Amino acid sequence: MKIENTKAQMRKGVLEYCILSVLSHNDAYVAEILDTLKSAKLLVVEGTIYPLLTRLKNANLLSYRWEESTGGPPRKYYGLTKDGKEFLDELSTTWNELNYAVTTITSKKNTNNE
Repeated sequence: MKIENTKAQMRKGVLEYCILSVLSHNDAYVAEILDTLKSAKLLVVEGTIYPLLTRLKNANLLSYRWEESTGGPPRKYYGLTKDGKEFLDELSTTWNELNYAVTTITSKKNTNNE
């Protein structure tokens, strides 16, 4: 089993949550979303993010609008819908529970061998 495959699956599992979290602060276009994720060391490529944004939009969790850009073509800005905010709240609760469980399990000393 290759560790890189497992690491990639772990990142994919939290990517949706991270994107929604980024957009909970401000509307953003793809380059801004990618920069935020990369600055947090969550490496994502454009080919991964576009299908995910489309899926989230089709699920009515995101909306978008076009804005003119002074330095090139118009930009598509994504933002959370009301449903997206509620979905993010649920994911945050689940993340906190999962984070607590994983931290509890991985930080326990093996008392059976002492």
